[in-house]
Parts: sequence; structure tokens; C-alpha cells
Amino acid sequence: MTRRIFQSICAASISVFLASAVIILGVLYDDFSKIQMNRLRAQTELAAQGVANEGAGYFTDLDAGIYRITWISPGGSVLYDTGSDAAAMDGHQEREEIKAALRDGYGESIRYSDTLTKRLFYAAKRLPDGSVLRLADTQYTVWMMFAGVLDKVLLVAALAVLLSLFLAFRLSKSIVRPLNCLNLDHAEEYEGYPELRPVLERIASQQKQLKRQALELRQRQAQFNAAADNMNEGLILLNGRGAVLSVNHAASRLLGIPASCAGEDILAVCFFTELKTLLERAKSGEYAQTALRAGGLEYQINASPVLSGPSVAGIVLLIFDVTEKQSAEQMRREFTANVSHELKTPLHSISGYAELLKEGLVKQEDIAGFSQRIYLEAQRMIALVGDIISLSHLDEGADDFQRESMDLYALAENMVQRLKPKAEAAGVCLTLSGEKALVYGVLQLIGSIIFNLCDNAIQYNRAGGAASVSVSDEEKEVVLCVRDTGIGIPAEHQERVFERFYRVDKSHSREIGGTGLGLSIVKHAARLHHARIGLESAPGRGTAVTVRFPKEVNPGSALQKDGHELYTDFTNPG
Repeated sequence: MTRRIFQSICAASISVFLASAVIILGVLYDDFSKIQMNRLRAQTELAAQGVANEGAGYFTDLDAGIYRITWISPGGSVLYDTGSDAAAMDGHQEREEIKAALRDGYGESIRYSDTLTKRLFYAAKRLPDGSVLRLADTQYTVWMMFAGVLDKVLLVAALAVLLSLFLAFRLSKSIVRPLNCLNLDHAEEYEGYPELRPVLERIASQQKQLKRQALELRQRQAQFNAAADNMNEGLILLNGRGAVLSVNHAASRLLGIPASCAGEDILAVCFFTELKTLLERAKSGEYAQTALRAGGLEYQINASPVLSGPSVAGIVLLIFDVTEKQSAEQMRREFTANVSHELKTPLHSISGYAELLKEGLVKQEDIAGFSQRIYLEAQRMIALVGDIISLSHLDEGADDFQRESMDLYALAENMVQRLKPKAEAAGVCLTLSGEKALVYGVLQLIGSIIFNLCDNAIQYNRAGGAASVSVSDEEKEVVLCVRDTGIGIPAEHQERVFERFYRVDKSHSREIGGTGLGLSIVKHAARLHHARIGLESAPGRGTAVTVRFPKEVNPGSALQKDGHELYTDFTNPG
């Protein structure tokens, strides 16, 4: 501001000086012209009297000085001229001043010479004999006169400029000093220029309003950041060109985008063909969504354009991790297909045997065998339906089961006694070892864990083999281990044996009547009790399944539902 005031004062001062100089020169030049013409007129009168009295003799030894004298006859021819040969000169009867003198007795004119850059003053007087005497005087133009006094003008101009600069500097400082001392945070306390009072009052009012708005914006920003950073879904805000404005923690974690990428193009920090196509649709003002697979995970990305009139001012990206959902959907489809398949097999067998019996195509001595087959297939269906119902119940959280503290060793002893006949029939020696160990949970579920593990140890064993159950009370865990000397599980199948209906050897499983859901029930029941499962197995060397129940689960706490991770360790000994 100081500079602008300084420049304005300097410009005004110099402009005033130049305008004054021009006006003064103009006035002086006009005055000089009038004086010169008056003098020329007086000299013409004097010379005319001399010629009238003396005739041509007047010009003898005449020193005209600065004037040029011309004597013209009544017919217009030049009789005498102090500057040129009169005989060689043209007639002057058409000259303006000559015509005026012949007509009125006196005439004058002013002519400008472009060649000489001068003004010529003419004054003519008619003599008594009818001839005309003309005097001419020369005057330089205003520019030539200005050039003659240029050195003096420049000196005066330099002094005027220096004085203007000094005064402008002092004046601009004095004008701006009260403004520089102005404290806008306390504008109402200003006591300087009264003319600024309305402006300062308006500033003070706006300051208060801005402070309130800034506080509201900070609060809203804090609320938005808190909400965005605590979202499980990824949230990315983009401007209309696709540059990143904001990235929450979930988006940074899901897509691996750095949180400090604000201002960069989203495709520069996270390029996927699907994302590029999605952004193109969103930039055209269309809501769009797409599926994206990255890092072995499945994501769903929704793009919502933010419209400002007809144009897109920004884009909001929401990223959902749908891996679990897709996995659950896949499991559901596989489960439906497996259930259909598992139910069709015994139903077809029952239908076939029953049809043969109905049509009387079975010999009398074979009826008992056919009935036995129908009974076994029906029992297999009942067991399958029961396991499916149990799994569905476990998926829902089993909230209706009663929870209690129990002795795991006593429960294992009970299950071993129930399975002793089956083990003896299969030629398998089933034993129990360990000590008393208390766990908290659902009696039926923990019992189903022990039963299914022991049942598998018997079914997938060999004649003359052994199956052992052990219970140990450790510092932080109660450990149940079921070990057998059976056929074992190949390494490539160990990670999938806990899936529903997954069988390593499907033909052998059907021969022994397995449903393929036993280990899946074990996995879900263990998850509900925060338990970890470990598996050690090798083909031909048997299998050992370990379930570790944590002691820190309080009797008053609820069992874990969805979201608890089941830790399963797979080890292939030897």
C-alpha cells in the first residue's frame, strides 16, 4: 500500500509539474507572439513614413536588422527586397497581407514554414502613391523555443522530481503508519482515521463470525475424521479431476494407499483397470460400482458423484471388504450342492430297494438284507440331517445352550465308554489318560468335540490299531488330544478337512457311514469356546488332533460368535 501511495503522489506531482510547464510555455509563447506582432506593426508604420517621405532613397544604406523589408508596386511587382533580388521575385499581389493593405490600407498575416520550423509574421502598409511596404519578422515554433531552454527546464524538472519523491515518501509513510498499527483482532479499539470506523466495525463483526464458523468447521472436521477413521469400510474423497482429497484408515489398509497421498491422482497411487473404468463412469455423473480383487481379497467399490449443477465437483468412493461374504456365499452354494448330493444317494438307495420289494422281485431269503440296507441308509440320512441341524445351530451362536463349568476329563471318560463297543467291533483299542481339568462352556458342544474326534479315530483306523484320548491341565490352557494309528491325512488335504462335506477318501467315508460334517462341527464348537485346534498327521502314521481351551474365559462371559478367528496348526511329522 505504501508503494502505491508513493507512486500515486509521485505521478500526481510530476503530472502537475508537466501540465504547469506546458500551460506556462503556451501562455508565454502567446504573449511573446503578441509583443512581437505589436513591435512589427510599429516598425512597419515607421518604415512606411520613411519611404513615403524619401521614396527609394530611404533604402540607401538601410540596416534592416532582424526585419525583412519588401516594397511592392500597386500592380503587385516587387520594387525592392532586403533579402532577395527584386527583379527575380514573383508578383506579391495575391499575398494575404498585400491584398488587405491594398484594400484597407493595412494588413498582416502569420504563416508557418515546415521547412524552417518557424513562424513568419507579416505586416503591410499602403503608401500614399498606392504602393505597399511590407515588413517580415521570424519567430521560432514552441518546440524550437522549448529546445532553446531545455537545459533550464531539465534542471527545474530534476529539482521538482526530487522534491516530489521526498515529499511523496514522507507523506506515504505518514498516511500508512496509522494503518500499519491497526490490530484487526481488536479493530474496535482503533482511534486513527475516523473515516475507517464503519469499515473497522464491519471487520470486527466479520471477525467474530469467521471465528464462529472456523470453530464449527473444526468441530465438523473432527467429527468427520473420527467417523471416517472408525469406519470398517474404506472411504476416499476425490475432486472432480480424480485427485485424492481424503483417505481414511480403512481405505489405506484395504488398498495399500498411503494416508499422505492427498493431492495425487488416485490412479497414480492405486491403479486397477476396474477402478479406472469406475471413475470414468462416475466423472460422467453416473453412480457405479464394481468388484475388485487385490492381495487375495475381494472388494466391492461404490462410486458416487458429487454434482454441482451440471458438472461433477467430486467423487466419493466406498470400499467394502466382501471376502468373507463371498467366501460365505461360496460355502453356502457348496453346502447346498453337497447336502443335495449327500441326501440323493441314500434316498435313491432306499427308493430302489423299496421299489424292488414292492414289485415282489426280491427272494424271500433276501428280504432281510434289503430291509437292513434300507434301515442303514435311513439311519445315515437321520445322522446327516442331525449334523446339518447342529451346524446351523452353531452358526447362529448357540445362545440357547446352558453354559457351565465341567470336568473335561470326566466328560472324555463318558464319551470313551460310549464308543468302547464301536471301537471293539472295529478292532481298535480306545484308551483315556490325563487328569481332572475344568473348562467353562456348553456341555453338549464340548461333548460333541470329544465324540466326533474319537469317532473319527475309530472309523479311520485299521484293525488292531489304537486310539488314545488325553486331558492335561496346563498353566493357561486345558488341552484335549485325540491320537490314532490310522490311515493318516496327506499334507495337501490337511487345511481342508474341517470344511463341510470334505472327505479325503470319499469311497471309504461312505463305506463307514461318515457324513463329512464331524470335523466341521468340531471346528465351529471350538470357535464358540475360543479354543484353538492343532492337527498333526501323515499318511500311514496316524493323526493327532489337539484342542486347547483357554482358562481365561470367565464363567459370566458369553461365548464368542462371528468374528473370532480359529487358529489351526497343521504339522506333518516325519
